[in-house]
Amino acid sequence: MPRTSTILGNSHLVIDTGMTTPGATTIVERKGLGHPDTLADHLAERLSRAYSRYTVDHFGAVLHHNFDKLALLGGASEVRYGGGRMTSPVRVLVNGRAAPMCGGDSIPVTEIVEAEVRSFFAARLPEVSDSLDIVFNITSNSSPGAVLTSDELPDRTRWFSPRSIDDLRERRVRLSNDTSLGTGWAPENSFESFVRELVNHFSGESDFTRAHAWCGSDVKLMGYWDGERADVVLCVPQKSRRVGSRGQYVRNAESVLAECHRLAGVRLPGAEARFRLNARDVPDKDELYLTYTGSSIESGDEGVVGRGNRVNGLITPLRPMNLEGANGKNPVYHVGKLYNIAAQRLAFRLHEATAGYAEVHLVSTTGQRLDEPWRILVRLSAADAEIDKVQALVAEILTEFPALTDELVSGGIVLS
Repeated sequence: MPRTSTILGNSHLVIDTGMTTPGATTIVERKGLGHPDTLADHLAERLSRAYSRYTVDHFGAVLHHNFDKLALLGGASEVRYGGGRMTSPVRVLVNGRAAPMCGGDSIPVTEIVEAEVRSFFAARLPEVSDSLDIVFNITSNSSPGAVLTSDELPDRTRWFSPRSIDDLRERRVRLSNDTSLGTGWAPENSFESFVRELVNHFSGESDFTRAHAWCGSDVKLMGYWDGERADVVLCVPQKSRRVGSRGQYVRNAESVLAECHRLAGVRLPGAEARFRLNARDVPDKDELYLTYTGSSIESGDEGVVGRGNRVNGLITPLRPMNLEGANGKNPVYHVGKLYNIAAQRLAFRLHEATAGYAEVHLVSTTGQRLDEPWRILVRLSAADAEIDKVQALVAEILTEFPALTDELVSGGIVLS
């Protein structure tokens, strides 16, 4: 495989061309909107965005924070045909850090967080919104490295208590907060796209969910694809208040399977598709995926940031993967968020430019410039890729981190 190695700014760039395109065999997972891990991811990102917007509006900059260690501890529920109720609240562990003030002006961190948590659950799982126990574990402690050698406080200690935004180092230069890795690839194959669409179809707003109010959002799919045949294991809960009997539950499940086959016929034409739904169900014993809220978070399950879908919305063990929990990280300099988004965008641009498979890995060194990764590895299936054009696309993506921050704060980028 031909290799070109060069220095781009202060970054070591390696471009491999003519790589073998990934085979047809695909294993892919996706967790839906009501899955506890997805709930944790999306809530953490919402908290980061809300805090960022507040500090931008009031001080002119995103202040230091991170909510990427948030966790949800499942409550308890009582489920019966035609009814149900919460019997124990869902605990929201808000773990993280946030600057509580800038200069002499305080920031209502807990008020911002609580309002966002309650608003999030009111929209996503309204049956849970009145059964929440919010636990705040938000500090303003600085990272290691602040050595006190005089009466003057080291600059690092001001990260979470700036006298003004002039104390924010990233106002002068953006440095990587960690030694980490961002990974992206393109394009998706037809089965990966189908998996995303199918899970969204059952867990989000769609014609199917609008017509079937019993359909819960804690959907999970694991799929296997060999290029001709699809084998899918799917979990789709039903809401107990909307299901009057075992027979109705079974009929509803049949309608889900029929919809799966319909969509497969559209998105995977000519392919053989097999679907297994709610594999643990034992209807004769009334052991069913029947829930009060539509999510297992009501009954002891937990959700943790970083255990769900990757930045591209999928979990793909046969593709290059990064295990960072991107949601809730600071959008200004946290490489676990920014490098994964940038790598994914660059992979798509390289795919479009070369008409082939593209893979990108951005590796940071803590404390070094964000726009000058320590290592950049680009792998392309196109043997005749124009190296100058590839280098230009890499250089272009590295200039876009400030704009990327703005997109994240405004909600223009949705991590799925």
